[in-house]
Amino acid sequence: MSAPSRTASRTLLRPGSVVARRDLGTVTGGPVAVPAVDRLVHLQFRRFAGCPVCHLHLRSIVRRHAEIEAAGVREVVVFHSPPEELREHVTDLPFAVVADPDKHLYREFGVESAPRALLDPRAWLPVARAVLSGAWHVLRGRQRLPSRRQPNGRLGLPADFLIAPDGRVLAAHHGAHADDQWPVDELLRLASTNAPL
Repeated sequence: MSAPSRTASRTLLRPGSVVARRDLGTVTGGPVAVPAVDRLVHLQFRRFAGCPVCHLHLRSIVRRHAEIEAAGVREVVVFHSPPEELREHVTDLPFAVVADPDKHLYREFGVESAPRALLDPRAWLPVARAVLSGAWHVLRGRQRLPSRRQPNGRLGLPADFLIAPDGRVLAAHHGAHADDQWPVDELLRLASTNAPL
């Protein structure tokens, strides 16, 4: 019996799909509701704990977090690392971070891993920039190195979803490489276009 193809075995959530309400446990303790009752949710899927590209991207979210919240958006970030490892890297983030080491959410939302995460030439400069920045922060004691062992691999692709309070996916983006995610300006544009009435 042959294995199912990767394309056939995954479901891509696209605009118009509906996400069932659930409470996700965060690495800092309390649950976070997705979808949220009173605001949009930006559900973003990252790679592994300590991923330099993810760290750099999340710092851009942190810098503009007040602006994102003022636009009526709650940030929820998912990593495929175990909670104990993830906690060491994200405790200072001002938004919900969820550990999904068994990749249940990744499968449900159609978020995949592929060699193109790092082999796509568009990722090379951002990866180099992130590694250099990360090395500088590690040397200064502001960041930790990722674990050498990554049970779910290092080839994860990012994904972004904007979810309405009724669970409808308003916008979705499945990254083509490791640094292919919504920048904050795109998130804010999507939020203003899809603000709940």
